Amino acid sequence: MEIVPLLCYRGEWRISGTKEGRPLDFYENREENRLQAAIGWIVDVIVMVLLAAFAVYCFGTRVQMRGSSMRPALESGDVVLINRLAYDLGSPKRFDIAAFARDDSSFNIRRVIGLPGETVQIIEGMIYINGEPLAAEEESLCSASMAGLAEYPVELGEDEYFLLGDNRESSEDSRFESIGNVSRSQMAGKVWLRIAPASGFGWVR
Repeated sequence: MEIVPLLCYRGEWRISGTKEGRPLDFYENREENRLQAAIGWIVDVIVMVLLAAFAVYCFGTRVQMRGSSMRPALESGDVVLINRLAYDLGSPKRFDIAAFARDDSSFNIRRVIGLPGETVQIIEGMIYINGEPLAAEEESLCSASMAGLAEYPVELGEDEYFLLGDNRESSEDSRFESIGNVSRSQMAGKVWLRIAPASGFGWVR
């Protein structure tokens, strides 16, 4: 007759296939819990990395301002962040300060003046949209002494924008053939924050 040892564990009598006085399933459960904890930790890390990458893509793309085209809003050498999500989910708005891609894949920063389907013209130093004078809180945004291509009516396609630098006398923008009308696909995002130099840190409008 074989005697089978029994062990009372947490109020239950079990056959004592044991290790150091405890049931074997105690160790199996503990190993399973460790595995679940490790998997949970790995999933958390992956989620955090993906969220961080998404946030950087949407709001953290860095662009450096080159030249004086956007003075006084931005100075040459300023480093800004662009909001890609604003243009992925919506459309550029008039007076947005936007970053757009050139043919050489570099970014330029200018202000949106004309929207798709509109006609832009500069007459005697004043900007006209569809035959009406452009209106803005800052009068300087409504004028341009140099007309360039906009000396004659510039008709924008359904996916084209007319961009100007704030420093109209020293800006290469949609008035010149080197840039011309900017297509929707070129628009990278809305400039929203200046991060350098530290003395100029703040929102960009």
